[in-house]
Amino acid sequence: MAQSRLWTALPEWAVYALAAIPAVYYLAAGFTNNLGPDPLRVLENSLGEWALRFLIAGLAVTPLLRFARINLVKYRRAIGLIAFAYIVLHFSVYLALDRQFDWPAIWKDIVKRPYIMFGMAAFLMLVPLALTSNRYSVRKLGAAGWRNLHRLVYPAALCGALHYLLLVKAWPPEPIIYLLIILLLLGVRRIRPARRQRAA
Repeated sequence: MAQSRLWTALPEWAVYALAAIPAVYYLAAGFTNNLGPDPLRVLENSLGEWALRFLIAGLAVTPLLRFARINLVKYRRAIGLIAFAYIVLHFSVYLALDRQFDWPAIWKDIVKRPYIMFGMAAFLMLVPLALTSNRYSVRKLGAAGWRNLHRLVYPAALCGALHYLLLVKAWPPEPIIYLLIILLLLGVRRIRPARRQRAA
């Protein structure tokens, strides 16, 4: 019980505050020209990478509870909303700064560039999840309907990982590691701890 209380000691607002630090850093560095010779690419990619990290953190909540008895369920909604906020920032940089709201060019990117297609798919799947991350939506959709809708996070995370993997030219290890972690987290969700199997 003491271990369980330790993992839930951090208030939810502090999770939001801590998660905002990378965004504040990169946005401030971008406005002050401290992101190197290609600030737009660094800003866009960094925000997208943090979005993927928070998606992975959200996917890890259930396996951590099942296999390590670490209960972070209290923070799952916050982690999901934080991931979506970083995706919105990443997408906004692309729309406003990279493409400057040139809609024909944006549409051409979606059609001709697979990594943009995967990124857009991930974003569209996560929009309804962000909009329904509240108690009212749970009551309106019903618990089962709400859970089914929020399973969209699984293909969305995969699309996000593929977006990152196809974005880079030489395929460095980092995007491959992210994809493998997501596949692992999705795979272990199919496994039940042996203790529970015996109890059943």
